[in-house]
Amino acid sequence: MIGWLWRRVRRVLKWSLIALVLALVVLLTPVAYVEVACRGDAQPQQHRPLVTDPAFQRREASSYLTYPEWHIVFAYDGLAQALKTGDEHAFDYVPSINRFWRSACTLTRVAGEHGGADWNTRSMIHTIGVSFTAEMAAKALYEETIGRTTAWVRGSRKTSQDVAVATMADDYSRFLRQTPWYEYPFERESAKLWAAPVDQRIRGWERRLGIGLEFKAKAAYARVIAGAVAATGQAQLVNRTIVSGIGAGRLSGIADVKVIGVRPEGIEIETPRYRRFTELLAELARLGGTIRDIAGNDEVMVSLTVPEGVSSSVEPGSVLLRMKRDGIPGDRVLVNIKVASLAAFLRQHPLGDPGVEHVFDY
Repeated sequence: MIGWLWRRVRRVLKWSLIALVLALVVLLTPVAYVEVACRGDAQPQQHRPLVTDPAFQRREASSYLTYPEWHIVFAYDGLAQALKTGDEHAFDYVPSINRFWRSACTLTRVAGEHGGADWNTRSMIHTIGVSFTAEMAAKALYEETIGRTTAWVRGSRKTSQDVAVATMADDYSRFLRQTPWYEYPFERESAKLWAAPVDQRIRGWERRLGIGLEFKAKAAYARVIAGAVAATGQAQLVNRTIVSGIGAGRLSGIADVKVIGVRPEGIEIETPRYRRFTELLAELARLGGTIRDIAGNDEVMVSLTVPEGVSSSVEPGSVLLRMKRDGIPGDRVLVNIKVASLAAFLRQHPLGDPGVEHVFDY
């Protein structure tokens, strides 16, 4: 009896180990592909930086290599939109994974033309890519089986737990546009999920247990990442930009804009990064300003959203990549543009949907 039990245990351990190895191979295959097939020769930059303080200069390649991280933000936008009219199984998890790695490959090549992708940046992309792949694959497996089954049993009327999850998804997608994901209060959202009354037993308890476990796992992982960030130092949260065509007095009157000084080329300002930076650039363009330099660089990447199948002029920029959006009708176009032409581009393509979606800082 003991021998039979030991053989069973060994067999389970053996196949578990094989499954783990195969999963690791699948997860690391796109990393290997990007490293081997998507590398471009780094070309030195000839631009003379106008932002001269080294503490506020950034690699131009980082504008392009920032996109994969934002792809995850946009994916959660799509998931939030999908939950407004349907259930989690309606979201295209696998296509979103494919688009992440496709963009990482293309933009790693582009980064080579703008100074090259350093190992720290590439390893960061690989890490978040593997994490995103594992998360989306796990969600797809769960939602296409257990989730789809309990949704079918529930019928068309959503439960209180479904509403709580959809509300969290919408809040989370907006949170990610300005704040690191690991600062999100997952424990609070888990409590809300459990506090919602169970008005359909099977679906309600499945959401409580399944999605509640996901929230708990993310909360634990977030604490680990927050600790690592605290130990290594948080990324700088402000940009320096040179602007002309707008006086210092008017600039200082704009919320979140700090005037640093007057330069021969224009006025140096300091602003927040991320989504707020895009909003401020659009406001500067609307006021008639011209952007001369951002973080010591003269080129930048911008994303546009356009209806599916509709061509869109990107002059005076050039298209780097066009792909479908995750969970939202239409396409996303990644455009390379000279910083000096950015204000004119933003006047031609205002913020909105369709329109300019994001300016990728460094």
